Amino acid sequence: MNKDKEEFREEQISIPNANVKKEYQFCFDSSLFPKIQINDIKNLDLVGLQFDAEKACISGVPTNASQIDIEIEFFHKEDENFEIDIKKIPFIVNADPKDLWMNKPSPTDSRFPKEENVTFSSSFLDKKIVVASKRGRSHAHEGTFRDDDFVVKSLPDDWNVVAVADGAGSAKFARAGSKFVTENIAESFNNETFLQNLSSEIISYFDGNNSEDAKIKSKAFVINSLYKNVKQLNEALNQFADSEEINLKDLHTTLIFVLVKKFDFGYVVLSFGVGDCPINVIDENEESVKLLNFLDVGEFSGGTRFITMSDIFSRPDMADRFGINCFKDFSKLFLMTDGIYDPKFVVESKLENLESWKNFLKDLDGKNEDQIKVDFAEDQNIENQLSDWMDFWSKGNHDDRTLAVIY
Repeated sequence: MNKDKEEFREEQISIPNANVKKEYQFCFDSSLFPKIQINDIKNLDLVGLQFDAEKACISGVPTNASQIDIEIEFFHKEDENFEIDIKKIPFIVNADPKDLWMNKPSPTDSRFPKEENVTFSSSFLDKKIVVASKRGRSHAHEGTFRDDDFVVKSLPDDWNVVAVADGAGSAKFARAGSKFVTENIAESFNNETFLQNLSSEIISYFDGNNSEDAKIKSKAFVINSLYKNVKQLNEALNQFADSEEINLKDLHTTLIFVLVKKFDFGYVVLSFGVGDCPINVIDENEESVKLLNFLDVGEFSGGTRFITMSDIFSRPDMADRFGINCFKDFSKLFLMTDGIYDPKFVVESKLENLESWKNFLKDLDGKNEDQIKVDFAEDQNIENQLSDWMDFWSKGNHDDRTLAVIY
């Protein structure tokens, strides 16, 4: 009898570490010591766990990180007196890495204060849109501002615009730059005559009966119209920097936007992008995906281009920054900053990979570590769901996160 107890006491029992806030269960293999009965385990309550003697299992959701010694109370099943003996085993509950980051408020008395987290949901043409923009952990840890921004705006002639910007982390007032460009570019399209002319040229461009010359003329009109607004935005940025007596480079920010209208022949999506933020459309059957802009990576790796840089207007690829696309229908249209793109897609090539997008959709549907679902069907609380989902943990990726989804 004592021999069995002694062997159990000396047995190297390895109990896996637990993790704070994560469901935990470990069951002892009773077949390894059939004559020993574990009566109770002390100290589990210190980390929020329980022991089920009948099942010989430790279970629960740990509430706090700690390294403790658990005390296993056991006796020999043939012992009429049920004399309790104790075996001590070290047990570790790992901390939630999210909890290691501080969340300091940003100084609201600074220049260009900005809300730390913003959400938005609304109708969008005959579809809907949800957007969340969240201060990154790195900024929260330092008590600095969110540099991302976005604007959604309904326009005349049944057009809608969505603009998203990612202020450069190295720029002193990037938060002001991203706010300025999203608001300015959206408002620049708020012109009924401009949009009616745009609609006419769009109809001409997609009219299958028109000649190629007519289509080229319409395309040039559309691209040139968008170009003028973007160029004026760059000029307005210069004026803004002068009026605020700050350097233009202190406002460095990326910019992507889409102008969208539903025509009889489909949804027309006009797009523009500078920087490393993607715009993607997934078709109505979720069988194909299209990247609508090129990202300033690769040649410019480590040196993303910004809308504040006047040299982008003289480069031969300027026209390629604009897109004219028509979709009979689509399941979802995404605009995101690199705070989403980097951890979820890693490389640009995956932005055009359907499997990567299917995994991303599964992630949004709750197939993630935190089991947080963004419910596009029952969407009464979808903006908060998206904001919660954006708290996902990704080692080394703690930048601001902004994601807009038209669905």
